[in-house]
Amino acid sequence: MFASTRNVRVFAWPEPVDLRRGFDGLYGLVRNGLDMDPLEGDLFLFLGKNARRAKVLFFDGTGLCIFQKRLMTGRFARPWERACDGRIEMTVTELALFIEGCALVAREPLSTARFSL
Repeated sequence: MFASTRNVRVFAWPEPVDLRRGFDGLYGLVRNGLDMDPLEGDLFLFLGKNARRAKVLFFDGTGLCIFQKRLMTGRFARPWERACDGRIEMTVTELALFIEGCALVAREPLSTARFSL
């Protein structure tokens, strides 16, 4: 569902979020809380208080989109456990693993840092 490219960055919100928030609420969190522009093509991950629900906000070039998943059993890993300076950055591959329920994603980075040529 998400393009697997190193140019797309993924940021996780550093604490639980009320997932009743929709497009405008999540957009506001990114703009005001992370001081970033959601329309630049990055992905933003939000996790609910009980860690059973997650949302990803992204701009597909024509409009804002929200991907949402609710686990039927178990809980998502809590990405803020590896927060550094209040910002949690992941790769698209790590996000895919997170959405599948991989607990390792929250403990340590699974991919190498981004590099430029």
